[in-house]
Amino acid sequence: MFLITGIPASGKSTVAQELAERLPRSAHVRGNVFRRMIVGGRAEPAPGHPGEHPGGEHDDGPDEEALRQMRLRYALAAASADAYAAAGFTPVLQDVILGDELPRTIALLRTRPLHVVVLVPPPRAVAAREAGRAKRVYDAVVTPARLDHALRSSTPRIGLWLDTGEQTPQETVDTILRHAGPTG
Repeated sequence: MFLITGIPASGKSTVAQELAERLPRSAHVRGNVFRRMIVGGRAEPAPGHPGEHPGGEHDDGPDEEALRQMRLRYALAAASADAYAAAGFTPVLQDVILGDELPRTIALLRTRPLHVVVLVPPPRAVAAREAGRAKRVYDAVVTPARLDHALRSSTPRIGLWLDTGEQTPQETVDTILRHAGPTG
C-alpha cells in the first residue's frame, strides 16, 4: 500500500494516479471523496488546521465537529484502501494528512508493507501549480509558504519526503518505486 500526502497543489492526485497506473492491479483512493460525501452538516476545518485547509494561527484550535469529520474521512479512506488490498489490489491512498493526523492515520491502515510518501515541493512550485488549476486553496493570507512551514514544523518525519519541485510526475513515481522496491 502507498499513502501519499502533502499540502494542497503539491501534486498528490497527479502522482497517485500515475503510480496507480504503473501497478498491475491497483486502486487510487482519493480521501477527499469522503469529505464531499457529507452533504448536510458538513463542517470545514478552521483555517490553520494542518489536516485540511491552510491559514493563520487560530487561538481556539480546530473546530471539534470539523476535526471529528476529518478523522471520519481518514478512517473511511483507510478502510477502503485496506478493502482494496484484501481484494488483491495495491491501494494508493492520497489525501492531505498532516501534523499528528499522519501517524494517527497510519495506525488505522492494516495493510503492510505501507509506503508513506510526503510530497514537499518548494512553495514557489506549489504556487505555480495552484495557478495552473481551477481549484483554488491559497490566497493573500493562506499562502503556500505558510502551509509549507506548518507541514515541515508539525508533521513527523515518517516515510519518504520528496522535494518534487524540479521533477515531473513520472520522475516522482520512478523515485517512489525505487524507494519502495518490488511491488505487485
